[in-house]
Amino acid sequence: MNKIVIAFLFIIITIQSCGVYSFTGGSTGDAETIQIDYFPNNAVLVEPTLSQKFTDALRDLFTRQTNLSLTTSNGDLHFEGEIIDYKVIPITATADQTAAQNRLTIAVRVRFYNKLVEEDNFEKTFSFYSDFDASSQLIGSVLETALEEIFERLTQDIYNASVAKW
Repeated sequence: MNKIVIAFLFIIITIQSCGVYSFTGGSTGDAETIQIDYFPNNAVLVEPTLSQKFTDALRDLFTRQTNLSLTTSNGDLHFEGEIIDYKVIPITATADQTAAQNRLTIAVRVRFYNKLVEEDNFEKTFSFYSDFDASSQLIGSVLETALEEIFERLTQDIYNASVAKW
């Protein structure tokens, strides 16, 4: 009988000490909802579908890795911002002074508000890039592959800064 009571107490103490924890490394505390506004493209060079694709990627990451409900207003956690840079630059050259590789870089300014823990609020710029062969045009599968790589890193960095606090 004593073994059952001890095991029961051990289980209760273990559960109580865990608190709110996510196996993805993020803690959303007591937050229940998340609001991720549309991120307009304010960069000089505009890719027509960039804003929607980035916004969707950020929403997808948070709905996959947290138990938060996505809302359009008054979220416990709130993200807003804009795409501020979208540029392609040559990064390596050939012997005849032409580009061998190009780099697509995207930068996003993010404002994060936590209604429940206001000291977690921030405004930061996140940036990442993808390199591609200069003989390829940045369209079709080359563009899609580059955007996937960049969005994966950008969204994970935003996640880490906001709920994982890395």
